[in-house]
Amino acid sequence: MTGIEFYTNGHIISEADSMRQKLGALAKQYSATSAIIVTDKGIAELGYIDIAVQSLQDSNIKVTVFDAVIADPPIEVVNKAIKAARDNQCDLVIGLGGGSSIDTAKIVALHPNDFGSINDILDTDLSIFKKLPLFAIPTTAGTGAEATFVSVITAKDGSKKAIYTPKILPDVALLDATLTLKLPRHITAATSLDAMVHCIEAYTSRTKKNPISDALAVKGLQMLWQNFEQVLNHGDDIEARSDMLLGSALAGIAFVNSSVAAVHGLSYPLSINFHIPHGHGNALVMCPVFAFNLPEAAPLYAELARVVMPTQTTALNDLEAATLFIDTLRDFLKNSGLKYRLSELDITEQDIPALANIVINTYARLIATNPKDITVEEVTTMYKEIM
Repeated sequence: MTGIEFYTNGHIISEADSMRQKLGALAKQYSATSAIIVTDKGIAELGYIDIAVQSLQDSNIKVTVFDAVIADPPIEVVNKAIKAARDNQCDLVIGLGGGSSIDTAKIVALHPNDFGSINDILDTDLSIFKKLPLFAIPTTAGTGAEATFVSVITAKDGSKKAIYTPKILPDVALLDATLTLKLPRHITAATSLDAMVHCIEAYTSRTKKNPISDALAVKGLQMLWQNFEQVLNHGDDIEARSDMLLGSALAGIAFVNSSVAAVHGLSYPLSINFHIPHGHGNALVMCPVFAFNLPEAAPLYAELARVVMPTQTTALNDLEAATLFIDTLRDFLKNSGLKYRLSELDITEQDIPALANIVINTYARLIATNPKDITVEEVTTMYKEIM
């Protein structure tokens, strides 16, 4: 076995209502005096910011709220968040919301260092940078951003830029399932399938697969799979929501230490060019990619199938179990209420060649980790399968 370097949060709390009950005390443990909450206006409208602010103020911590984060956060928005933290001399950064808010917070936590814009540090060695204490509080069970050391932001030309360094790993991941109770069905579905993809791609990574990630990916997928239909149909089930949130965090830890692959490679152009939410994009393309990978990855998909569908796979060989696994994921998508055809999302066959070229030319790093090499023609075929 080759050597392994593995990173994860120093402190993970999975407990309902923990933001209200524990945030202020946790901040005090890090000697915080002035905190910035990085979030978006949707989270503000749900009242979650008020809960966080009250908990911090009860511990005599000054609070600044930056609620201007948008999906796929542009560099200029991240720069504004950094300015807000600097102007208010914040010594604690809290990312509250989905992956975009948490990814923005990760970069804000670097604000004590001497740089003007994010553009100045995109290709810099950040290992020597100072980082402020960083808390991540997810409000969706999907991205796993609370447990990863990558931040994905959007450049002016629309391309995604990844800052990838253990330096930005959140110190505390606070998993409070009460914050996911108000999620509508379509967001619950998209984020849940996103988290499942993280587990599956982590487990089948060609380049960085490792036993620690494998164990977390298997357990994460099991928790997500077993609770998926429950949270879709009974969104107020706090136990199911808690399991989904923890499963998503386990998926995040798994994939950031192994990698994601071609599902993400095919999904990113859909998000950038057609504004399809990332989780929905992953859900759209996962089954064509997994089916394409069968010649190389069937034994691994079969291993996962036997964990999540033990009775259905007892008498099946690897290819049969792997195929059932993919077919069940396809059923999850079709029964979720999400649109599952590109044509339903205003994408035409004429758009596909350009999308396929973006995959191969821009996201080659994600093809490199996929179990099977992919050509531009094969990407084209996979997109056409879901037209």
